[in-house]
Amino acid sequence: MNRGAVSRIVVVVAVMLLAGGAIAGRGGAKSRSTGGRLPVPPNAQRADSLIRPGEKHFGQLWQLTFGGENAEAYWSSDGTKLIFQSTRDGYPCDRQYVLDLGTGETKLVSTGTGRVTCGYFLDGDRRILYASTHLGSDQCPPPPDQSHGYVWALTESYDIFTANADGSEPRRLTDAPGYDAEATVSVDGQWIVFTSVRDGDLELYSMRADGTQLRRLTDHPGYDGGAFFSPDGKWLCFRASSPTGDALAAYKDLLGQGMVRPSNMDLYVMRADGTGRRRITDKPGASFAPYFTPDGRSLIYSSNWETPRGRNFDLYRVSLGGGEPEPVTRDPEFDGFPM
Repeated sequence: MNRGAVSRIVVVVAVMLLAGGAIAGRGGAKSRSTGGRLPVPPNAQRADSLIRPGEKHFGQLWQLTFGGENAEAYWSSDGTKLIFQSTRDGYPCDRQYVLDLGTGETKLVSTGTGRVTCGYFLDGDRRILYASTHLGSDQCPPPPDQSHGYVWALTESYDIFTANADGSEPRRLTDAPGYDAEATVSVDGQWIVFTSVRDGDLELYSMRADGTQLRRLTDHPGYDGGAFFSPDGKWLCFRASSPTGDALAAYKDLLGQGMVRPSNMDLYVMRADGTGRRRITDKPGASFAPYFTPDGRSLIYSSNWETPRGRNFDLYRVSLGGGEPEPVTRDPEFDGFPM
């Protein structure tokens, strides 16, 4: 997954309550496995002053990272750690880190070269998962050509890797030519879903956690990506564009140059085997980063649909039955990647 262009990005954890249970907003929630203890490291800073009018679901807010650009923070299954990507310490692009919420220690867990995206825990938190370009080059890949407007790069050398929890012994899971990234893991740790351009379009695929039993899940022109499993593992939520006519021609032209313009996307769900695809949102702008609420009946996600030509993304909640999205955040800047 790619990030919006904001001047400074931090990881924030909030305690919030929506129908269906406590879930993450701006980054986190209470962890049942820690006996209700708030998952806040000793070096976190209370940030309740950043709770905006209209953010009725927020109870408490903490800032967890300071300096650099930090995004896509995802929980370990035991609720004691976060894995996230960060540009920091003088390195010019993202590397993968794990934050220990008990001690506040942050540890580099990717190779330290190339660029990474989309980290996740698996195998009972004994291993991690991320996409990286380091086999293509030790250097950061070049940024996309912004003469095309706001676009995301689909760097060919992105492949998906697993490693021990401390980052040691990385092992490559994908080796098809082209972009392989945006991987997440089923709750039982048995399946990985990811985005790939291996068949000529941006489609969703699943595979076993060891990289076997590859299956293509989508077959629609346009960008299918950023998928997450439901709590019971039976469904996937994801973002998708469905261009037609001139828009489809423009999409294919950019895709041929290794780029995608993420300005028009809606949210969908489908069964984990790729059947039963169903559209959930139908709004202008870009809706992305969906995640199921704990009861599996709603999605929380990020969107700029209220200002579709702008960069102000807020979090929203929408029922899987459809209907009008409910605002969760009201900050004038970017809010994204809820979990």
